[in-house]
Amino acid sequence: MNIVVFGANGATGRILTRQALDEGYIVTAVTRHPEQFPLHHTNLRVIQGDVFDPAAVERAVARQDAVLSTLGVPFTRKPIAVYSQGVANIVAAMKRHGVRRIVCVSSSATDGAHDTGAGFVFDKLLQPIVISTIGRTTYADMRQMEMELTNSGLDWTVVRPSGLFATPGVTKYQMAEGHMRGQFTSRADLANCMLRQLTRDQYLRKAVAVITTATHPSMLSFFTGEAFQRQPN
Repeated sequence: MNIVVFGANGATGRILTRQALDEGYIVTAVTRHPEQFPLHHTNLRVIQGDVFDPAAVERAVARQDAVLSTLGVPFTRKPIAVYSQGVANIVAAMKRHGVRRIVCVSSSATDGAHDTGAGFVFDKLLQPIVISTIGRTTYADMRQMEMELTNSGLDWTVVRPSGLFATPGVTKYQMAEGHMRGQFTSRADLANCMLRQLTRDQYLRKAVAVITTATHPSMLSFFTGEAFQRQPN
């Protein structure tokens, strides 16, 4: 199967690309900085592209069987359009080239604060503060992205992780439609979940939550470390 990964040079995108290659997929990795992409493989094509450039998006989508998006940007109070406009350009290119399947990363916070099982301080104080301040424009744009997919008529799946952190490989994780209790999602588990959607229809045209159950970071390491780092897409 030929797949294209947008946001391939981000932390999750690199893991997703590596896993896809290990499973025998033929991968096109789209990044604004191809010179910084660390992976090499006979089944890998790395191309320069920006999701705000419709022509570049169309070149990447042509002749693919499926699209995966791990687009991401740091939190900011400024308006964000990379999720909604990027996916709108991807959807338009998919329709022009007859590509039906897309799996896209969003966030568990797109529907606002919810019960994570972490207790009063996190669920009632920390989570709402992040969502309404530094995360406000990010989650607003993610919601618009989800709406673009809902109205696209394509075979889409939205994957909603919680707080992202690093593990050496895929661990045990759980999935459920919409939301589920849990604070953290391993990037390796997120990538594995996305790949599984390419061959399954259970969450077709649905949003699915994914939560890592085998391990989790300490709250201190999450807020001060990997969870807020972003690599260039």
